[in-house]
Amino acid sequence: MTRADAIERLRPSIGKDLRKIADEQGVTVWKNGKKNKGWAGMVVERLLGHPQDSKQEADFGTFELKVVPVVKDSFGRWSVKETMAMTMIEPKNVAETPFEHSHLLEKLRALLICARVFENEQDDSSILLKVGGFDLGDADTFKQVQADYELVRKTLKDEGVAGLNGWMGNLVQPRTKGTGKGERTYAFYARTIFVARMLKLNS
Repeated sequence: MTRADAIERLRPSIGKDLRKIADEQGVTVWKNGKKNKGWAGMVVERLLGHPQDSKQEADFGTFELKVVPVVKDSFGRWSVKETMAMTMIEPKNVAETPFEHSHLLEKLRALLICARVFENEQDDSSILLKVGGFDLGDADTFKQVQADYELVRKTLKDEGVAGLNGWMGNLVQPRTKGTGKGERTYAFYARTIFVARMLKLNS
């Protein structure tokens, strides 16, 4: 499936409630009082006929799928609710890999990005608002993301993971992402200003 095919397949679902579709498709949103944070992405994957996985490679081979929550600000304009996780940071791999060959660039090279309306923490309802594509083709944006990545790479070489912090990066930041095998894990996150640029929210 190409990204253009995927966008066309999703168009009929724009304006529909992803929570309702989740219930129809048997996607778990809440279990034992805990929210499945990735439920909306799982619903969109179901709509595209794609099984869930956690590989670092692009979701659909040639493009990566992301679903992000958006809210209306005090001026009635749409804004991105939170940063968007892009890919895990494997310290040794990132330290040894330049941006041009990184998992981060692979993820950003071609995105299918969807905006869903955030109503409340319970996610009783969540309308699919927008579907579109993003490519890291703009030279200035590419250079800034590259600089953000290389800063993380240099820090890992010089200080290890202890040197990473969320203040780093203008468009992409390193942040903790829970614990794995008893150790704190890190991931690259796209800042909200970058995600809004990807979505062209108010254009």
